[in-house]
Amino acid sequence: MTNENVDQKHPQNRKDRATVDSLLKVKLDPSDRDLAELARLIIRYRDFPGARDIQRDLKVVLDSWELNEEQLYDKTRLIHAQGLVYRRTATGEQQDWT
Repeated sequence: MTNENVDQKHPQNRKDRATVDSLLKVKLDPSDRDLAELARLIIRYRDFPGARDIQRDLKVVLDSWELNEEQLYDKTRLIHAQGLVYRRTATGEQQDWT
């Protein structure tokens, strides 16, 4: 018997759930960081065999901001070209990209 149909738990699930919950609260005018976080998480969870709640909520956020993935990535490419979204915090922490 195989476990092919068993959903996996992503190692970053707890931290990402908190980020998704924060993004769900942004109704209008998402910040550059909000846009970058949404794009990063969509890429992280694309084709991941689990975390269905996070995948669903990422789609909810995208829809609520009236964007599709192509539009989101166009915006975030411009943001990242400026290189200022993931600056280190006062504590030296830098957002994880993986």
